[in-house]
Amino acid sequence: MSSSSPAEQDLSPRQATLEAIGATEHGHCLMCGADNPYGQKLKFKVQPDGSVLAMFPCREALQSYPQTLHGGVVSALLDAAMTNALFSIGVVAVTAELTVRFLAPVSLNHGAVIRASIDKSLHPLYYVSAVVEQDRSTMARASAKFMLKGYL
Repeated sequence: MSSSSPAEQDLSPRQATLEAIGATEHGHCLMCGADNPYGQKLKFKVQPDGSVLAMFPCREALQSYPQTLHGGVVSALLDAAMTNALFSIGVVAVTAELTVRFLAPVSLNHGAVIRASIDKSLHPLYYVSAVVEQDRSTMARASAKFMLKGYL
């Protein structure tokens, strides 16, 4: 019996699951909802290692201090990434606890990468982590506990 590595596996079923749940459960989300006219419309893609990833342009309209992305936006990006990581495995859950560590300012008008992965599953609780990176440096990281929707 041969076993393929995650890099060799077809990611399209997980991507389809992520997109289907996102459309039905999260269409108006401020960060990733396609139906929110004021939203950021992040598009997360499942990666070979099982994480999800999205690009974010860090627009000036989301500034706090000069040339710095607002920390609340950074937190929302991390939360959205973790939510989408769960969507990719067919889980609809809500944030029960979120811890964010800001390591460096996220610059405006300079793209960022948001990545999240599932660390542990203890149904109905999920432990998830995420990072925001610019120029391959981690600018912020988060860990969170998510509870299946309807349990809180």
